[in-house]
Amino acid sequence: MVNQKYLDKAEVLIEALPYIQRFNRKIIVVKYGGSAMVDEDLKRNVIEDVVLLKLVGFKPIIVHGGGKEISRWVGKVGMEPKFINGLRVTDKDTMEVAEMVLNKVNKELVSLVESLGVKAVGISGKDGALLNVEKKLSDGQDIGFVGDIKKVNPKVIYDLLEKDFLPIICPIGMDDEFNSYNINADDAACAIAKSIDAEKLAFLTDIEGVYRDAKDPSSLISELHVNMAQKLIDDGNVGGGMIPKLHNCIDAIENGVSRVHILDGRIPHCLLLEIFTNKGIGTAILGEEEEKYYHE
Repeated sequence: MVNQKYLDKAEVLIEALPYIQRFNRKIIVVKYGGSAMVDEDLKRNVIEDVVLLKLVGFKPIIVHGGGKEISRWVGKVGMEPKFINGLRVTDKDTMEVAEMVLNKVNKELVSLVESLGVKAVGISGKDGALLNVEKKLSDGQDIGFVGDIKKVNPKVIYDLLEKDFLPIICPIGMDDEFNSYNINADDAACAIAKSIDAEKLAFLTDIEGVYRDAKDPSSLISELHVNMAQKLIDDGNVGGGMIPKLHNCIDAIENGVSRVHILDGRIPHCLLLEIFTNKGIGTAILGEEEEKYYHE
C-alpha cells in the first residue's frame, strides 16, 4: 500500500494545477519586505517560492525595500535616523547611504536567486529611466530626497522578461534633473504592477492580512472586493499602517491588476500557499468584475 504521506503530496500538486494553468506566462509582482527580509530562513523561503513560480511558467518580478537595513547603516555611520509622519527624512548623506544599502540588498537577492538555478538581474528605478519621480512632501513639509512616482517606463522590465531573466528592483528613482530619490517600496511595486498590467501583485507584510476588526485576529478576510476594501477604510476599521497599503491595492486593481494579495511574510512559503491552494492564507483583493478566486 502506498504511504498516505505520498498520496497527500500528490493531492497538493493536483490542487495547484488549475492555478498553474490559469497564470502560466502571466506577470506577478512580489513586493518583498518586513521580517521576511531580515530572517535568513524566511528570506530563503521567499526566494525559493519566487523561483518555483518562475520555473512553473509564471513571470515573477521582485520589488524590495530595505528600511530596517538602511536604519542600521545610518546608525553605523553615526547618523541619527529622523522620521516625519512615518516617512524617513532623507538628506543628501542619508540618500547616499540608502542607495548603497539598497543596492547591496539587491545584489544579495540576485545571488540567492542565481544559486537556485534561475537567471536574475538586479536594477534600480534609475536603470532604463524606469521610475521618474518628483519630490514628495509630508503634509507640506520637505523631507528631503523622498520621491513620488510621476511616470514608469517599463521597457527595461519587458526586455528582461523577454530574455527570461527574473528582474529584482530596488526603489530608487530620478527626478527630471537626474537627482536620486528614495521611494516607498509599496508605492514602487504598485506603480510597476500597474505599468505592466500585472496579473497579480503580492505584498509580503508582518501581519496575516486584512481583518474585519483590527482588534480581532479571528476576523481575517480571505477575499475582499475593492468596494468593501474602501468601505473598511472609510468606516475606520483598518489600522494606520494598513490604510496606505489598501489604497495601493485599490489603485492597482482600478488600473488593470487582476488580484492583489496581502500576505504574512513570516509564514514559510506563504506565496505558494496563497497562490496554489484552494483556501489560501492571506487576503486576496479582487476587482468588482472578478469571479470568486478559490475553487469550492
